[in-house]
Amino acid sequence: MALTDTLTHPAYRLGVRDMASAGVGMAAWGLVTGVAMVKGGLSVPLALAVSFLVYAGSAQLAVLPLLAVGAPLWVVWLTAICVNLRFVIFSNLWRSYFAHLPLRQRLTIGYFSGDVIFVAFMKRYPEQRPLPEQLPYFWGAACTNWVAWQVPSVVGILLANEVPLSWGLGFAGVLALLGVLFSMLHDRATWLATGVAATAAVAAFALPLKLNILVAIAAAVAAGLTAEALQRHQESD
Repeated sequence: MALTDTLTHPAYRLGVRDMASAGVGMAAWGLVTGVAMVKGGLSVPLALAVSFLVYAGSAQLAVLPLLAVGAPLWVVWLTAICVNLRFVIFSNLWRSYFAHLPLRQRLTIGYFSGDVIFVAFMKRYPEQRPLPEQLPYFWGAACTNWVAWQVPSVVGILLANEVPLSWGLGFAGVLALLGVLFSMLHDRATWLATGVAATAAVAAFALPLKLNILVAIAAAVAAGLTAEALQRHQESD
């Protein structure tokens, strides 16, 4: 589908509208992440490169404390990989919709994908089969999400030294993350995994190098997979 056809497609505008409601939360999260990267010791050029190339707020925030305390590189990489494991699940589910597209398009979709986009897309198209309007919808949501993230993130990076810690942007970032989190809690398995992750993170808080994050991720994945397996077993009986 040509770019002009995508931008003028009704589904593109629908994707923009669906993501606009989450834009404020994404903007707050992006601003906090931009400020945090510079406050955490990254130079402005490096922070800008991370914002545009990594484009993964949760991973960026997870590894910043590790970089600040000089954690081993393997811990930083492992943390980022664990935090982003959910995208493997997203990609597997999106395969039913986009597997027919050329590799270049699929790689581009992978870069622009995100949690809130995934939730909005699956709500609009719960039946896993390709439809012509799905790609314009995805790009409407993805472009809105990208702008809502990158513009505040760049502002936060450039003005980080002018933003006092007394503004409490960290709390605003937590609220933004909670908004994203609650939008994704749609069944018993995700609620259970979230509760287990929170409990594990608090219980393992004393571990060095923020390893409680890895413990929480491992516990949440185990709990979620177990809950889904039990649910499938009950449905088959």
